[in-house]
Amino acid sequence: MPYDSKLDECLFSKSWGTESERLTVGVYSYNKGPKKLQITRENVIGEDGFRFVRLGRLSKEEVNALLPIIQEALSYLN
Repeated sequence: MPYDSKLDECLFSKSWGTESERLTVGVYSYNKGPKKLQITRENVIGEDGFRFVRLGRLSKEEVNALLPIIQEALSYLN
């Protein structure tokens, strides 16, 4: 069964970023299934705006910024 974006429900989403990148923490449920946490990274590429890139490793600054958002997202995983 292929992925259907209409079945993907966003329960929580909050971002942190700088002028050149944005990290987003989200809680999603696909097709009424289990709720799962997702972290994404987007970088500014040229004048095209933000584009999705591989999350990769996080700096200490990024971890410190994301921890409170992850704590907030935890309440949506129940």
